[in-house]
Amino acid sequence: MEENEIETASDVVVKSMVNKSKIKIFIIQQIDRKVDLEEICETKGVTLQEVIEEIEHICYSGTKLNLDYYINQIMDKDRQDDIFDYFMGAETDNITIALEELGEDEYSEEELRLMRIKFLSEVAL
Repeated sequence: MEENEIETASDVVVKSMVNKSKIKIFIIQQIDRKVDLEEICETKGVTLQEVIEEIEHICYSGTKLNLDYYINQIMDKDRQDDIFDYFMGAETDNITIALEELGEDEYSEEELRLMRIKFLSEVAL
């Protein structure tokens, strides 16, 4: 295997885990520096959806992140309060259910996901 430079499955898994860790660390550092999420996307060549997903994984693993600087840019305080209040009283943090209950015409999935991250970081963890 070494002569032909063939990677085993365990080599591939370890490399992808290291790459994921690097991305997570990068995202945490950028959020600490209050870098816009769009700029993080551009730097890493990924979509906003992918960055939000990584941030969710980071929060679900127990790390608290403060996205207030970004959320305040894209959403007014009343909208934030409405979504935050919803999560305070909800039985689940499922985004599909939240969209149905709050109204898909009123709130975007992105807004709900970002506010769920805020909720997890401030209250749930």
